[in-house]
Order: sequence, then C-alpha cells, then structure tokens
Amino acid sequence: MRTAVALIACLALLLSPAPAPADGPQATYVLRVPAPLGDSAQRLLGLGYDVLEQRDGDDLFVAGGRNTADELRADGYRPAVEKVLPPSRRAPRSVGDATYYGGYRTITAHLAHLDQVATAHPELATVVDYGDSWRKTQGSGGHDLKAVCVTRRKPGDCALTPTAPKPRLFVMGQLHAREITTGDMAWRFIDDLVGSADLTALLDELEVWVVPIANPDGVDIVESGGDSPVLQRKNANGTCASGPRGVDLNRNAGSHWGEVGSSANRCSETYRGTRADSEVEVQALESLWRKLYRDTRAPGDTAAATQDTTGAVISMHSYGDYVLFPWGWSTQKTGNDAALRKMAQDMAALSGFRAGQPGELLYNAAGATDDWVYDDLGVPSFVWEIGASSGRCGGFLPPFSCQRDVHWPKVRPMLVSAMKAAKRPY
Repeated sequence: MRTAVALIACLALLLSPAPAPADGPQATYVLRVPAPLGDSAQRLLGLGYDVLEQRDGDDLFVAGGRNTADELRADGYRPAVEKVLPPSRRAPRSVGDATYYGGYRTITAHLAHLDQVATAHPELATVVDYGDSWRKTQGSGGHDLKAVCVTRRKPGDCALTPTAPKPRLFVMGQLHAREITTGDMAWRFIDDLVGSADLTALLDELEVWVVPIANPDGVDIVESGGDSPVLQRKNANGTCASGPRGVDLNRNAGSHWGEVGSSANRCSETYRGTRADSEVEVQALESLWRKLYRDTRAPGDTAAATQDTTGAVISMHSYGDYVLFPWGWSTQKTGNDAALRKMAQDMAALSGFRAGQPGELLYNAAGATDDWVYDDLGVPSFVWEIGASSGRCGGFLPPFSCQRDVHWPKVRPMLVSAMKAAKRPY
C-alpha cells in the first residue's frame, strides 16, 4: 500500500504543470471576494488589495499572487478562486518592436502614429506635446506626453486657450497602463476621425483631443513582457520591495485626495502618492485641461456648473462594462447630476453597459481625474470601463482580434454620442 501511494504521488507530480520559479513569471489569481457596497467594500480597498473595476452582486474581484487568498482570509474575507492566469513562457518584446501580444501597439508606435496622422492630414490634425513622463524628467528614458487635436482647422482652433471658438471633447487611454484595450480604442478613434466621413463631418463645429497613452512609463513596463504583458497599473515613480512600483495616477488628482479608496502604502495598486498632484503625468493633464476648458463651476461639492458649459472628458479604462460619472469619492450627488446621469445613460444604452456613480455600481474612490475635471472646471467627465469580466474578450488582456470584432463596435457609437453631447452638455 505504501509503495502504491508513493507511485501515485510521483505520477501526480510528473503530470502536474511545474510551478514558475520564484524569480520568474508568476501566475495571476483572480479571486471572488464577498464585499457588499458600503463598509465591507471600502475596507477591502483601504487594505491596499488590487481590487478590480468589476462587481457581481455582493462580490468584488481581487487580482494577486498565490498568497493573496491567505492574506484576504487573515483580513476577515472569504475569497474563492475565480480564475488563474498562467505565466507565458514566450519571448519578451525586442526594443525595436512596433507591436506586442499579437498586435497591440507599443508606446513608440503610438507616438509615431500621432505624427503620421498630422503629416497626412494637416488640415485636420495637430500634435501637441503637453509634458514629460516621470522617467523622462529623471533622465532615465521615458517619453513625451502627447495629444492630438483633430478638427476642421480654422483660425483659433487647437490653441491652448479656454476661449477657443469650438467646444472640445477630450478622450484618453491607458491612464492605468495594463488596460491595453483603451490605447487601441484611442488609435482606432484617431484613424476614424480623419478617415470616416460621418465623424469628419462633425469636426466643422467641434475639436476632439485624444491622448492615446496617458501613462507611457507604465506602458513601457506592460509591453516589456511581450507575449506575456506585465500587469502594471501605476506609473514608474518609486520603489517597492514586495509589490509593483509607482503611483496610481487615478488616485493622485487633487479632488478629495487621500480619502476613501486610496492607499498610503507604496506597494498598493492604489497608492495615492506623497501628496495631491505629486505626479508629473497628473500635473501635465490638469495643466492641459485648464488650458482647454473654461471654469464654469463655483467651489463646493454641491455647486452646479453653468448651463453654458461646453465640452466633455472621457477617460477610458477596463474592464466591467460601465459608464461612470462624478462623484467617485462619495455617492453624494453633484449639482449637475441629472444631466450627467442622462449623458451616461445615453452612452451606455448604445453599448449595453451600465451607468451610474462609482459608489452605486462598484465602490467609492477619491483622487480620480474624472472627479478633478468636474470639481475644478465644471466640465462633464466620465469613465468608461470597457470589456466584460469573463469570456474570450474579457479582462485586461483580450486577444487583439477582440478590439476590432467586439470592443470597437460598442465604443465607436459611444464616442459619436459624446461628440454630439459636448456642444451643449447641460
């Protein structure tokens, strides 16, 4: 009997996949965690776990490693393994590659694309350098922070002034670097703005500003894995011995900074930084928005922006199939709640997404850029969480073909809706 048991144990070891070495690529565990809206959800965020933008009834989802479930149990939660993403053994990308993971464009390719579009369509497109990434400010690589302004060019268009003649829609991707769907949506949107007659026709009376990659240092880390992208969420500023480096740029903005849903732990995925607006990427975005939009809202959490406000800002994220709007730090209603809710519902209806405040659908989190845009300027701002939580095209890393076949057919009508609403949003 002892011999038989030993043989079975040896056979099991031979047939089971070998674990990844401790210093090599590791599997990612997605854990289902009962955490109803309210105190339980907010406590989970406050503990610094990598809580995904996804909810199923009373359950949230946490990404982590092989020990994360034990840590959650020690903190009083009851996790269950939802899925395990095994590490890839394929080669990482080379420095000169223009794509990775089956077709996703590198940050170098994205920046070159902006210049190519502007060269090919000078009557429509203008590239604007609005700052430098953290690594570039340190002289350790990094990238320019670039946007493209697309409109039927007339005098005064694309000027860095809030008194420009046309309303402005602003769309950005990959503020969270690992959300690679959003960079691809931005690429496709730029191409359609200059190449599709129905969108180009709207540019006589509208400027569209697109930042395809808002966190280029983080994207450098993501794409360094090649066919096994690194799930880097934050930028590259800082070190951490037991987790990912960087600051969460969507917890660093100076609207209710340091409050609910953010962490003071450098190793947390929601690390908010040392102070409000500490990160150069956030500083550059806020400076750009102040140059693009008039301030039409008085101070105070309940004040409303005026009816003559123009423009809108869309920050694309993944995943969860949501359209979210301020406030994110609280379920308190803004002074323009009815209009924001109507715009969100109109966009969500085109894609089958759900619309609501973050605290109504997921959890509350402070220091987000969309809250800052509305808080500081009164401009309507939204987060789109693009992609389902499961299935072949769900999650952070869908096959590249999903962008054309599944995500773009949903996102394009939402972008058209946003273009039209930006003229008189309230």
